[in-house]
Amino acid sequence: MTSRYERLIAACAALPPTITAVVHPCDASSLESAMAAMRVGLIHPILVGPRAKILAAAAAAGMDLDSTEIVDAPHSDAAAEIAVGLVQQGRCEALMKGSLHTDELMRPVVARDGLRTKRRVSHCFVMDVPGHPDPLIISDAAVNILPTLADKADIVQNAIDLAHALKFPQVRVAILSAMETVNPGVPSTIEAAALCKMADRGQITGALVDGPLALDNAIDPQAAEIKKIVSPVAGRANVLIVPDLEAGNMLAKSLTFLAGAAAAGVVLGARVPIILTSRADSLETRLASCAIAALVAAERRAKLAIVTA
Repeated sequence: MTSRYERLIAACAALPPTITAVVHPCDASSLESAMAAMRVGLIHPILVGPRAKILAAAAAAGMDLDSTEIVDAPHSDAAAEIAVGLVQQGRCEALMKGSLHTDELMRPVVARDGLRTKRRVSHCFVMDVPGHPDPLIISDAAVNILPTLADKADIVQNAIDLAHALKFPQVRVAILSAMETVNPGVPSTIEAAALCKMADRGQITGALVDGPLALDNAIDPQAAEIKKIVSPVAGRANVLIVPDLEAGNMLAKSLTFLAGAAAAGVVLGARVPIILTSRADSLETRLASCAIAALVAAERRAKLAIVTA
């Protein structure tokens, strides 16, 4: 396990396990993730799905679920709806994806009577890149295909809030494009400039925001210096906001498969954090995703306590 992910998990040691509805965990991978996260104290799982399939998958993998609550559901769509209901009833503080498609899980979440808030739902990767001094938050590479400017404002704020939950000492957001100058022929540069002005006017809060920035001068101080970019963000960004899902997905996967980065992640903007794991993820990465959700849930509990005090 990378040292950063070890520290992430260690940061949850003083927290109570986050009660988490694990949706349709009908294969060994999703059950292993939930049980391992339970053993290290990150989550308290409630397994939601077809009881017979869950028990069969556990038996095949040699897992004992005798002390784990199972809420029976006939199929994956029903499991997602029941899990959302558990959140609405106050029984769960997080959702975790099992062996179902992401769109099946998200459909009842974003429904009008689901778990929507005023914020746009977005996904954040928290990436540990070998040789890079800081963890990088990358958004959005998994949920929003072609986000509008309004969507991007929420994507940026969700990422900033995550950085605060993870206790980043300073949050430095780079709005990425192919260049660092505003070019009317490249719409992402215009939206980047608008997002920076929104931050100046307090519509986006809690971070230093700059853009447009190309990837090199967002994360490499020498590249920023060569381009003569004077900015507290350029060369030092720890949050990268991409123009669209395709760019984000390719960036995250390039870092993972070419640079050996680890990519934990979570969906934000709903009433509770949502853990989206992949069967391609290592167990360590899946645990890190659970730790991120636990820290987000703890931050929300703390804010709620202040509001109700």
